[in-house]
Amino acid sequence: MTLNTLEILAAVMLGAALLIALLRLVTGPSAPDRVVAADTLTVITTIAIVGLALLFANPLYLDVALVFGVLAFVGVVAIARAIEGGRS
Repeated sequence: MTLNTLEILAAVMLGAALLIALLRLVTGPSAPDRVVAADTLTVITTIAIVGLALLFANPLYLDVALVFGVLAFVGVVAIARAIEGGRS
């Protein structure tokens, strides 16, 4: 299995996006910034799982990515609601 230049570039860009979002998660000045960074990390991870499905030509990873994406979305919404508190 060899990767062409475009696939390597995509992997490097995903890694850079992952590092930037992780930096925002750690140094975010407020809680909403950290929630958005966590959501961004989950989206990047979902994209990486889909990339693995394409790389290994295994559609099972697509099911894993779908379940992970849904659970991550529900988790981020729950965290956002908890941070929001009693405001309506």
